[in-house]
Amino acid sequence: MSDLNTQTQPTADDQWYTSWFDTPYYHILYKERNYREAQLFMDNLTQYLNLPEKAKVLDLACGRGRHSIYLSQLGYEVTGADLSANSIAEASKNENKQLRFQVHDMRIPFEAKFDAVFNLFTSFGYFDKDEDNFKTLAAIHNSLSTYGFGVIDFMNVEQVIADLVPEEEKTVDGITFHIKRYTDEKYIIKEIRFHDQGEDFCYYEKVRALRLEDFQEMMDRAGIYLLDIFGDYKLKKFYKKTSERLILIFK
Repeated sequence: MSDLNTQTQPTADDQWYTSWFDTPYYHILYKERNYREAQLFMDNLTQYLNLPEKAKVLDLACGRGRHSIYLSQLGYEVTGADLSANSIAEASKNENKQLRFQVHDMRIPFEAKFDAVFNLFTSFGYFDKDEDNFKTLAAIHNSLSTYGFGVIDFMNVEQVIADLVPEEEKTVDGITFHIKRYTDEKYIIKEIRFHDQGEDFCYYEKVRALRLEDFQEMMDRAGIYLLDIFGDYKLKKFYKKTSERLILIFK
């Protein structure tokens, strides 16, 4: 586990996700995420995929399970998986007969096979090594049933860079988060600094700036067939410069 008060720039082997995602501050900062938008996306996506009744769905990098919970309410048998033990502990409070959660490294395929594997809300490209990101994609593919679908919901890098807000402050639950955003040759980086209970904290989010062609190259290598590409949660056409999201459907 990384030092929670790291003040340095991210290094080439910095596993930022092992510390930041496991803190309560991550969930405080993002507590106002749009749940209704997430539900509408799940409605549109499951209708498009025409998943069978009681389909087995894997929500990979599920966090506290907001998508998983809703998918189970739609009638699917859902497994939520995440590397963060704290997030899974919180998500597990919602478990029932058709909803379960487990701690899991996304680079490792599941023995079970799923009718759909969802990797949502830019939960890809966390790893510094290209091979680890490739392993994640291959693991998703290897966890699919014969007729299963893989879905990656990623940021549209071109649009994110064009509209990047370099600095902002956001106060949530009495904590003021000072946020800086910047890019380098490979990453889009968010630096998050704040003070709480007498301590100064600094965390980073660092995601590989993967474009459509990067995914296509990895998919070709993995023998994955890219079925469709969408640019937002209403499943509208993808436009490289202006679309909000890069949503990939594959098998």
